[in-house]
Amino acid sequence: MIRSVSVFGLIAVALGLVVVPSLPAIAEDEGERFPPIKHEATLKECAACHMAFQPQMLPQRSWAAIMGDLANHFGEDATLAPDVQKDITDYLVANAADARGKSRWMRRIAATETPLRITETPAWIRAHAEEVNPARFTDPKVKSKANCMACHRGADKGYYEDD
Repeated sequence: MIRSVSVFGLIAVALGLVVVPSLPAIAEDEGERFPPIKHEATLKECAACHMAFQPQMLPQRSWAAIMGDLANHFGEDATLAPDVQKDITDYLVANAADARGKSRWMRRIAATETPLRITETPAWIRAHAEEVNPARFTDPKVKSKANCMACHRGADKGYYEDD
């Protein structure tokens, strides 16, 4: 099911009263689609070690926490120059799941929770619980839950449809 827009909203856009950025449609139960990352520092630094995850998958507080402790980045030292760290943090926080209002990825995340892993968010769990055998994540070709590209070939471009 694709989310709908009100008739009044469409009229306002048609009359040029409202400027709406081009956003991809989000299918509620058929995977997910996010804008591709075009932020150079994020692509360069984050993708040097793993896929650069779309910021819309975590709330602002999560990105701030992750970027605030890069010396202990999931068992690795991912320390960056302060100006690069700030640039990436600013990008991630500005585009986080809760940066522009409600998001499907924020559902069931309490305001007191700060998830540090996308794979531990209720939306990720819901999307994978029924269809993916947990043993799949231990497959040598997949390696971990964080290896989105193993199953979603377009994940680096923001496409998480079932492949």
